[in-house]
Amino acid sequence: MTDTLPYWGIAPSDDYERLAARFRPIFTRIAAGAIERENTRTLPHEPIHWLKEAGFSALRVPIAYGGLGATLPELFALLIELATADSNIPQALRGHFALVEDILNTQVAGRREKWLPRFAQGEIAGNAWTELDAKITGFSTTFFPARHGWALNGTKFYTTGSLFADWIHVGGVLENGDPVSGIVNRNQPGVEVVDDWDGFGQTLTASGTTIFSQAAVEQDDVVTDDDRFKYSQGFYQLIQLATLAGIGRAITNEGALAVARRQRAYSNGNAPYPRQDPQVLQIIGQIRAAAYGAGAVALQAARTVQKAYEALQTQAADADYWVALGELDVAQAHTLIPGQVLNAAASLFDALGASALRKENSFDRHWRNARALASHNPRIYKERIIGDYAVNGALPPEQWRIGRPE
Repeated sequence: MTDTLPYWGIAPSDDYERLAARFRPIFTRIAAGAIERENTRTLPHEPIHWLKEAGFSALRVPIAYGGLGATLPELFALLIELATADSNIPQALRGHFALVEDILNTQVAGRREKWLPRFAQGEIAGNAWTELDAKITGFSTTFFPARHGWALNGTKFYTTGSLFADWIHVGGVLENGDPVSGIVNRNQPGVEVVDDWDGFGQTLTASGTTIFSQAAVEQDDVVTDDDRFKYSQGFYQLIQLATLAGIGRAITNEGALAVARRQRAYSNGNAPYPRQDPQVLQIIGQIRAAAYGAGAVALQAARTVQKAYEALQTQAADADYWVALGELDVAQAHTLIPGQVLNAAASLFDALGASALRKENSFDRHWRNARALASHNPRIYKERIIGDYAVNGALPPEQWRIGRPE
C-alpha cells in the first residue's frame, strides 16, 4: 500500500515541515470531499473557509504584520499539496496570492499598512482582469471620480475566485485612458458575481463573469498600473504549474490505491493480481516519475522567482535581470509540466481497465482539469521565447496581454 504521506523530494526549506503540518489535516479533509464536490458541482466555499481560518491565505504576509512569512518556494510547495487534494482551490486563490504580492512590492505609501493586516486576519481577494471584448492594448472597464473617491463600471470574465472573496482586484483605465488597478469591496450593491463558467475543466473555480455598476472604490485603493509587481507574469503562471504538479500527485495516489485494491486481472496478464503485474507497476511508476518531475521543475522555477523578489526588495542593481530569469524559468517549466501531467492522466486508464470509467471514481477530472490549466498561456509562444534566449540571448518580454487587435 502507499504511504499516507509519500516522499516527493527534499522540502524547500528547513522550516517547511513545521509550516505544512499546520495545513495537512485540512488538506485531508478537502481531499475527502473532492470527488463528491466534482460530481455534484458543489463550489468549495467550506474548504476555502477552513483554509482562511487556519491562516493559509496569510502565508506570504510578513510575520510583523500577523502573517506566516512564507517564502515563494514554501508557498508553491503548499499549493502543490493543496492541489493534490483539490485542484480547483489553488486556482480559486490565485488572484488573492497575486494581490498579496502586489502589496508586498508596492511603492505607494500606506498601502502595505492598510492591506497586509487585513490579509493576516483572513480576508481574501478575487481576480477581475480579463475582458472578452477588450482590445489587446487595454481595458474598457473604467474608474471615474465620485463623491466617495472612485466609482467603477465594466464587465469582466475569468474572474476566478471572486465568488469566494471579500475583495476583488480589478484592472481598468481612468477616463483619460491611463491604466490603473483598484481593490473593490465584493459585498456591495454595485458588484454582481455570476457563476457562469462553463468550461469542461476546473469547474469549481467560479471563473465566470463579474459586473461592476458604479461600484464604490476608496480613493487610495486605485493605483497606477506601474505599481504591479514586476514578476507578476511568471507568478500567475507558476500557480497554474504548481496546481498541475498537484494533479500529477493526485493521479499517482489514486492510481496506486486503485491498483493495490484491484482484484480482477486479465488472463493474458503477468500476475494473479494487478498489484503484482510488472507492466501495471511500470505504468504507475511512469505516472509517479512524471508527478515528481513536475513538482521539482515547478519548485526550481519558484526559487528563481524568489531571487527576483529578494532583489526587488533590496533594490539590487540586477533586480530586472532576475525578474527576466524568473520568467525564463517559468516558461521552461511551462513547456514541460503540462505534457507530463496530461500524459499521466491519460495513461492511468491503461493501468486499470473499463471499471475506471465509472463516474464514482471521477478519474476523468484529472485530465479535464489539467487540460484547462495547461490552456493558460500557449506553450508554443513559450518555446519560441526560450529558443530566442538560447540562440540570441534575448530575455523574455516583460509583460504580454490578450485581446482584439487594434
